[in-house]
Amino acid sequence: MACGPSPGSLQQAIEAAKETARTAAHAPETLRAYAHDWQDFCRWCHGHGAVSLPAAPPVVAAWLHELAPRYSRASLNRRLAAIGYAHRMNNLEWSAGHAAIRATLRAIGRLYGRPQKQAAALTSKEIRKLVAPEKTLTDLRDRALLLIGFAAALRRSELVALTGGTVRVTATGLILTIARSKTDQEQQGEEVAIPRGRHAATCPVLALAAWREAAALDENGPLFRPVSRWGQVGRDALHPDAVRRILLRRAKQAGVTAPAGERLSPHGLRAGFVTEAFQASARDEQIMAHTRHRDLRTMRRYVRRSRREIDSPAHLLDL
Repeated sequence: MACGPSPGSLQQAIEAAKETARTAAHAPETLRAYAHDWQDFCRWCHGHGAVSLPAAPPVVAAWLHELAPRYSRASLNRRLAAIGYAHRMNNLEWSAGHAAIRATLRAIGRLYGRPQKQAAALTSKEIRKLVAPEKTLTDLRDRALLLIGFAAALRRSELVALTGGTVRVTATGLILTIARSKTDQEQQGEEVAIPRGRHAATCPVLALAAWREAAALDENGPLFRPVSRWGQVGRDALHPDAVRRILLRRAKQAGVTAPAGERLSPHGLRAGFVTEAFQASARDEQIMAHTRHRDLRTMRRYVRRSRREIDSPAHLLDL
C-alpha cells in the first residue's frame, strides 16, 4: 500500500513553498524595488520589441547601457538583481555573470564611474542641532525618533517598526526588541539597550516618554506615526522613507550639511554612532554587539573613515 502525500498535495506544498520564498525571502522594501525595476524593464522591452521573460543577456546589457548615464552602479546592480529575481521565481535559468552583461558593466564603470557618496556620519554634535527646538508635537516626535535612532544605531526600517510592545523601560534606560532586521532575516529577534542620557535635552529615554505622553499613544501600537498639520496623530507607523524626509527637513532648519562628497541620510545615524563610539575607545566587539553588524569589515569601514585624520602618516612630516 502506497504511503505519503498524493501528487496533488505535494504540488500544493511545492507551490506554497514557492509563494513563501517569493514574498518572505526579502524585505518588503526590496520586493517593492524589484517590482518597480522589473516593470520598468518590461516596458522598455515592449517598446523595443524584445522579450522580457526569458531575457536575452544582450538585451539586458543594452537596457543597462541606456540607463548608465542617469544611474549609479549600485542602482544598475539592483536592477540586474530584479531581473534575476523574476527569472528565479519563474523557474528560468539566469546568469548575471554572462559575458555580454559583464563586459557592458565594465565599460559603464570606465565611462560613467564616479565615487559613490557615503552617508555623512552624524555624531552627537550634529544630533544636538537636529533635535532642537521642541515646540510642537511634530518636534517631539522627531526628537524622539532621531535620538532613539542614533543611540540604538538603528536602520530606518527598524526604527519605524518599533511599537509600544517592543520597547521596555528599565531602571537604567530602555530595552528595544528588534523583531526583524537586515542581518536577522529569520526573525530570531535581538535586543538593544539604551542607557539614560547625560543631558536632559538629548536623553533618548526622556524624549520618548515626552512624545508618548503628548501623543497619547496606545500601549502596543506603533511608536512613530504621522502627525497632521492640525496636530492629529495617525494610527499607522511612519513609512521608512519618512525618516529620510524628517532628517533632511530638520537638517535644513538647523543648518546641518554634509561634507563635500558625502550625503545626508538616515544611515548617517549608524555611521555616526560607530564613529563616535570608536573615538571614545569602544572595542570592536562592543560596537558590533550594539549595531548588530555581522561583518567586521563592514563595521570597520566607518572606523577607517574616522581614523583618516588621526592616523595620517603626514603627521610625521616636518612641515
